[in-house]
Amino acid sequence: MTLYRNFILAALVLTFGVVTLGAYVRLSDAGLGCPDWPGCYGSVTPHHAVDAINAELAMRPDGPVSHVKAWKEMVHRYFAGTLGLLVLTIAVLSWRWRRETRGGPGLPLLLLGLIVFQALLGMWTVTLLLKPLIVSSHLLGGLATLSLLLWLYLRERGQFGHAYYARVDHLRSSALLGLILVVAQITLGGWVSTNYAALACTDFPMCQGSWMPPMDFEHGFTLRRELGETASGELLSMSALTAIHWAHRMMAAVVTLYLGWLVLRLLRTPGYAGMGLAVGGLLVLQVSLGISNVLYSLPLAVAVAHNAGAALLLASLVLLNYRVRRK
Repeated sequence: MTLYRNFILAALVLTFGVVTLGAYVRLSDAGLGCPDWPGCYGSVTPHHAVDAINAELAMRPDGPVSHVKAWKEMVHRYFAGTLGLLVLTIAVLSWRWRRETRGGPGLPLLLLGLIVFQALLGMWTVTLLLKPLIVSSHLLGGLATLSLLLWLYLRERGQFGHAYYARVDHLRSSALLGLILVVAQITLGGWVSTNYAALACTDFPMCQGSWMPPMDFEHGFTLRRELGETASGELLSMSALTAIHWAHRMMAAVVTLYLGWLVLRLLRTPGYAGMGLAVGGLLVLQVSLGISNVLYSLPLAVAVAHNAGAALLLASLVLLNYRVRRK
């Protein structure tokens, strides 16, 4: 079973890399670096598509295609493809060793289905030209994959925490609510990113010099529409982008207050101080990175780190929920 656990751990680490790399591709505006799928202009690598890329550059020098962007997009696909093969291997092994694993093949098979759906979302991201609902769903699917792989790894490791942590049934509902709030905040953050609304407010803590700037929630949170447009095809207004950004900020305040309270509870619970410090540290990091994105006009490194930090904060809440729910 060591081989099985090692495959899960490798997939878990690779998933974090794929999520972070996906954020880098999106934030560096390389999502359409190769406008077809799964190859690049029908080729396995951008190197084999040089002529097609050059032709596109000749027609649209300022368009979404370039040699650098094509490589960024394809490297992300290579990593995602490798992850798919790893998850397939995990699913096969879980079925083959179903009598020896701790929870049977159900969760690995669910992960395999999720990976297939993720591949479809990746294809639609390109073929449907970065439609916000598809791109946001692709981001959430990646984080769901990360969370399920972490839960699977903890489950198969088995002995983790059983000898060192007292039962804390009173923390179960609090930990679950914390996880739900973080997922909601990540969903809003993904909506901000996929709609390019991160700089709708360039000051902090106010937005556009006001606590309540003009906002259009109806158009900002219409799900079925094209990038940068309303459902009727008109240009998405600044007030709609402001509504998206402002909602993410307000939810950030709620999450910060709640997780701050949860961290205090963890610090006072025997055996959970380390968990509390981890959640608290990641929370402070995320808030700092979020504010820095606004004040410094979304530096690429900071924006990517903010996405990676969200994945780590989510993982810490998944870990906490696993610990408080163990038998």
